[in-house]
Amino acid sequence: MLWLQVFVNGLAVGGLYACIAVGFSLVWGVLSVINILHGSLIVLGGYLAFFAHQQWGINPLLFAPVAGAVLFVLGAGVQGLVINHVMARPFLITLLLTFGLNLFLDNSMLALFSADYRKVLLDPPLGVFDLGAIVVPADRIYATVIGLILIGLLALLLRTTQLGRAIIAVRMDRDAAALLGIDVRRTYAIAFGLGAFMAGCAGALLSVIFPISPVASAGYLGKAFVICVLGGLGSIPGAVLGGFALGIIESFGALFLGPEHAMTLAFLLLILLLAVRPSGLLGKRGFA
Repeated sequence: MLWLQVFVNGLAVGGLYACIAVGFSLVWGVLSVINILHGSLIVLGGYLAFFAHQQWGINPLLFAPVAGAVLFVLGAGVQGLVINHVMARPFLITLLLTFGLNLFLDNSMLALFSADYRKVLLDPPLGVFDLGAIVVPADRIYATVIGLILIGLLALLLRTTQLGRAIIAVRMDRDAAALLGIDVRRTYAIAFGLGAFMAGCAGALLSVIFPISPVASAGYLGKAFVICVLGGLGSIPGAVLGGFALGIIESFGALFLGPEHAMTLAFLLLILLLAVRPSGLLGKRGFA
């Protein structure tokens, strides 16, 4: 029964990990930009949820779309005002730019909030789901379900709306999309904003489970990168599969190697997968 409990624990955070990765994958897939800023945006979403709970008593699970909306505006603005100016430059330039923006945001949060860990304490607590031999914290289940719903809504937007088709068209061929009358710069800004929206939602959902601190941003960025490579860039189902896979790998890694080495096992599997299947499990061209 221990193995089953560990497996369920992995599934319980897998949807949240998928929520972390979808926004990162969207920006990487559409803009061809590795957004080093992504981890800090997740932490900022967690802080927004934390202070909304402290000041107004709003449950972070309900506040997640609001945190996402705030970061959508921030992300679209940063892309339109800063990153868009270097989109035609070599890949290394956009990488260094997002790295610099990440340093700025990280240090701003350190100055404003310090490096101390903060935790949302729900009152009353949500309790647990007791399934006999298996016990699962209710906050993880609710957060995972909300994360999967948000991912489903993003997939629906990309597949069924004119904006979604424009995003996919720009990803497939930017020049051809421009000839069809699509505003490429605006589409880039919206896509980056949607990635920031998912980061903000993920941060708010994670705030009820994990402590919040600017020093956690690198860890979230690493998870997003691993999930995208595991599941495959350009695939929402791939991000979901990769998220659940990482959750399960971390759970069993913590059991056999200790919590401090859980991510080590994930990175070893990542290296193996890159050697045998660089496109990931469900990777494909485009984003859908």
